This record gives sequence, C-alpha cells and structure tokens, in this order.
Amino acid sequence: MNTFSFDYTDNDKFFKSNSFQPEADRPWVDKMVKQFNTKHHYLVCDIATLADNLYDAVRAKDLPGMADVDSSLLFFCKEVKKDFKVALSGECADEIFGGYPWFHNKEAFDTPTFPWSRNTETRKMFLTDDFSNSVSIDEHIKMKYEKSIQQVPKLEGENPTEARRREIAYLNIKWFMTTLLDRKDRMSMNAGLEARVPYADHRILEYVFNIPWEMKCKDGLVKSLLRDSSTDLLPHDLLYRKKSPYPKTHNPLYEKIVGERLRDVISNPNAPILSFIDKKAVTNFIDTPSDYGKPFFGQLMAGPQLMAYLLQVNYWLDYYKIEIV
Repeated sequence: MNTFSFDYTDNDKFFKSNSFQPEADRPWVDKMVKQFNTKHHYLVCDIATLADNLYDAVRAKDLPGMADVDSSLLFFCKEVKKDFKVALSGECADEIFGGYPWFHNKEAFDTPTFPWSRNTETRKMFLTDDFSNSVSIDEHIKMKYEKSIQQVPKLEGENPTEARRREIAYLNIKWFMTTLLDRKDRMSMNAGLEARVPYADHRILEYVFNIPWEMKCKDGLVKSLLRDSSTDLLPHDLLYRKKSPYPKTHNPLYEKIVGERLRDVISNPNAPILSFIDKKAVTNFIDTPSDYGKPFFGQLMAGPQLMAYLLQVNYWLDYYKIEIV
C-alpha cells in the first residue's frame, strides 16, 4: 500500500506546540509506516512554492480560499498524481464525529454565530470606513446563521446543551464540511487526481448524526466512537493521540514572503484591493508579529494566512476583472 504524509521545509526546526497542533506529525507517521510496512512517500513543500501556489489555488477554486491550506493541498495533489490517479482522504471525520474544538468549548456554545469564525473583527479592521458603512457584514452573517439554525432537525426531549451541540453539528455539515469538500475536490481535480472521501458517505453521516454525544465522546475523549471502532487495527498510542489538524508551515520565511508580496501589492495605486481596504491598516498589520491572537478562521488561519488571503483576494479581483462598485 502506498501512503503519503505532508510537511513543509524546516518545520522540524520551527514547530511550536499550541492548543490546535499539540505536536508534530512526523514521529507518528514513522510509527504508522513501521507498523503497516507501507510504501510511504514523505511529501515536503518548500516555502516559495507554497506562496507561489496561492494564485494557482485561486484559479482552481475560482475564488479566494483558505490561503496556504489550499495552495499546499494543490501542490501535494500534484505530487501524488505523478504516480497515481486515485487516493483516499480523511475529510469529514471531524464534522461527523465531533472532532473540532467548537464541539467542546463553552465559547462556541454561548456565541450565536458560526463557531469557526467568531472573530470577524480581525477582517473588518482592514476595510475602509466608506466600504464598511456601505455593506452590512454583521447583519448578513446573522441572517445566514439564523436561517441555518431554523433548519436544524429537533429531537424531542433533548436537553439545551445537546440541542446546541446538534446545532453546531448541523452548521459544520452544511457549511464547514462543504467548504472542505469543495477545497479537496477543486485542488485534487485541478491536479488530475481523484480524491475519494469515504467519511463523507451519506449513510455514515445520517447514521452518526443521531448517535448520542456520550457515545461519540465517551469519557470526554474526542471522537472516541471512531477511535474505539479501530482498536483492533491501529497501535493504541497512535489511535488515542490528541487530534492534530491538517499541517501548516511554522517557518517564519513564509510570513516574510507573503508580507513582502502584500506590501508590494498595496504600494501599487492600481491594485484592485485598494478600492475597499485601508492601506495604512494593512501596512500596520504586516509590521505586527503574526501571533495577534485567535485564528480568524477555523484552526489554522492566523496572521500569515490572513496576509496570504488578502493576496488571493487581490489576485482574484485582477485575474477575473471584478470591479467593486
């Protein structure tokens, strides 16, 4: 069996543990390869390629996307496609079995909005006053959220905590999971690779949706139901390892590259993004260390990714000749 793992140049030197990525993947990859004697391929993306692929990813998606989370996947899919046409991937397990932090933390339960993007102020601070006053961002988000909540199936007799958890699960399936599936489909097919996602099988989703939370997260263990189903297949310490998401680069060179490119963009008076962003605010952000607080989207989209996203937005406006009126 051929297996693949993804990493970035010098991640071993710069990796820093955090609540979202508690430890590096490589030791666990090595353990898995040894256990199953697979023909393993360690795919490593260099930092310049990661930044360059931001624009290819926009064309693959026809929209700005998840910055280097998209561009790296596009690179990795191209590498896999050199020798293979079809691959299996694990998207959707977290949405279905409750793996994300917002299934568990109090803030997500108490905040009436999409739990993976509560921090909208980070993005709005880049908008010019005129543009910000002309659009109703918060009202639009609220409208989409409330409409989605109204569609959540109800279970008679469910207590308020579990009813809210069901809402979060539904939002994940209808919004977050859709985003990831679109990402996987767009990036893989652009590379000519057919990536199949068995966890997205509607029969699994429909069955697991109504399984009680105390079974999905037995004794507080994230995705315990999924883990327990594989106790006779996988090494115990690997199976019960704390969840770690899709890898991102920790190399400071990436932030340096995207920061310099974004600075070049906003120094061009004809840059389309300047029609609605505050140049001074963006400049100040580039000059500020990346660890400004919480991710602005999901688990991985922090400072460098936000700069990369702005690069994607500008490229999208320019490439598709879109005008902001």
